[in-house]
Amino acid sequence: MDQDGPENIFSATTSVADDRVTVVVTGEVDMSTADGMFRAATDEEAGRVTLDLRGVTFFDSAAIHTLIRLAERYPAALEVIPSPQVRRVLDISGLSGQPWLVTSD
Repeated sequence: MDQDGPENIFSATTSVADDRVTVVVTGEVDMSTADGMFRAATDEEAGRVTLDLRGVTFFDSAAIHTLIRLAERYPAALEVIPSPQVRRVLDISGLSGQPWLVTSD
């Protein structure tokens, strides 16, 4: 099937500065890619993690589960910057009030 628009290929790019790992995620985070997001956030030794999801176009229940796992692994040390799509999923799932979610309000 011919589809217009860019492909939503998953990528997770990691950088480390001091005690913080920053993971920039793009594309679709679903059952087939959520574990890659988790591994990218946990492969490096760090006390704090920033998950930049501004480039994420699709986010499903497997991705939500991964966020919960990361929040448990990094209590009070996780920061999640959502795209509008991710923010909507977190709003619907009741997770929009989590302390790790960065809001632009």
